Amino acid sequence: MKLYWSSASPYARKVVITAIETGLDKKLQTVPTAVAPNKPNAELAPQNPLMKVPTLVTDGGEILFDSRVICEYLDTLHDGRKLFPAAGGERWRALRLQSLADGITDAGILCRYEIGIRPAEKQWDGWIEGQRLKAIQGLDAIENDGELLSGAVNIGHIALACSIGWMEFRNTHGDIRKGRPKLFRWYDEFLKRPSMQATLPKA
Repeated sequence: MKLYWSSASPYARKVVITAIETGLDKKLQTVPTAVAPNKPNAELAPQNPLMKVPTLVTDGGEILFDSRVICEYLDTLHDGRKLFPAAGGERWRALRLQSLADGITDAGILCRYEIGIRPAEKQWDGWIEGQRLKAIQGLDAIENDGELLSGAVNIGHIALACSIGWMEFRNTHGDIRKGRPKLFRWYDEFLKRPSMQATLPKA
């Protein structure tokens, strides 16, 4: 399998962590790929018309994107405990947390693009603050719902760890640890996992 990815992308990191956690990482060929909203990547376009990473080409030649689809696909390729629970409340908690974590990441990325790419005279403070509020409220919701952090490792946990790792790496929201002791006790412990250490983001 061939994965178009960037080491700084939290979504590409989610895919690689999923591969490691499921024992599929040795079957994954990673192709470093530069993408940006203002710089179209013509080489990636034939595989993904959205020109985003991660993009996966399966052994059968099928092309999959985005990270949610790729991670769920990988989870079908192994016989171990699944990161996507099959049914019931456990499944919906995992998927809910994945959606919440990805939404937090989306808000952070939109802030970064607004500040880092848009010319200063065209930046919209209200937009930036609105996106920051979404991310902060998302983190607070997780801090206040300990059930989301409990149980065996699932795709929601991986998405959340990638989101927090990216926010601290890019420093989009300042100190996000203050006032969230439960969340960051969980995160600091999760960060010790070999899959997390092997995928630390790089500029």
